[in-house]
Amino acid sequence: MSRVSTASIKDKKLQQEKITMLTSYDYSTAAMVDAAGIDMILVGDSLGNVVLGYENTLAVTMEDMLHHTKAVTRATSRTMVIGDMPFLSYHISVPEAVRNAGRFIKEAGAQAIKLEGGTERIDTVKAILDAQIPVVGHIGLTPQSVNQFGGFKVQGKDLEGARKLIADAKALDEAGVFSIVLECVPNGLAQKITQEVSVPTIGIGAGPYCDGQVLVINDMLGMYKGHIPKFVKKFANLEPLIMEALKGYKEEVEAGIFPAPEHGFTIQDEVLEKLY
Repeated sequence: MSRVSTASIKDKKLQQEKITMLTSYDYSTAAMVDAAGIDMILVGDSLGNVVLGYENTLAVTMEDMLHHTKAVTRATSRTMVIGDMPFLSYHISVPEAVRNAGRFIKEAGAQAIKLEGGTERIDTVKAILDAQIPVVGHIGLTPQSVNQFGGFKVQGKDLEGARKLIADAKALDEAGVFSIVLECVPNGLAQKITQEVSVPTIGIGAGPYCDGQVLVINDMLGMYKGHIPKFVKKFANLEPLIMEALKGYKEEVEAGIFPAPEHGFTIQDEVLEKLY
């Protein structure tokens, strides 16, 4: 089966088919996501929280993102891989933003990039698109702006904020992005934005009316012990199972139960005898 493309993602909106996206950061997990038929993998800067142990996403570097994106692309053959532009990789100048976006495509093998921001990022978005690099927009609660927002808060709850998000979405749509992530946006506002833009919306904490959904895979599999947002549903709770396996391994090694004979290899007795 051919890899999911920007055209096939847009077609899903036209056909009113829901779009699936999950994050992944390593080869083994990405291979399973690919095999499961998920449409898109976002190698998110949430890497900072769930893999690298940072308090937020701001410390994640381009080298971090490229390293993990390379692992994900090596694991996938069908799912579209999207590299997440980290903090300060597209804020300083438009030429630097284009170069960094290009590194995701040329060095890491991604098929697209994602960046945060609306009207204030349109020149950057257009320049990246002019370099033939597909772009996913991201508005609402943009985690790289957490200090400016004063915390992780739902966006667009008042009239001014709602109008700003609608304007942001329309500007990104007109600029040429092929989808827009809406994060922590009230359900009704997300529905209105979804109806007013031509490209698919991908919700995370934005309700059921978006064209698709994305979650952090460590959250939805119950593998992360940090703060879990309200909008996350745990489709599995793997942490207790993993802990049980780890403790079982420790106990069997200490008791001399593992490795058992079936876990080893044999050598002919006459070979051993010649060693003495």
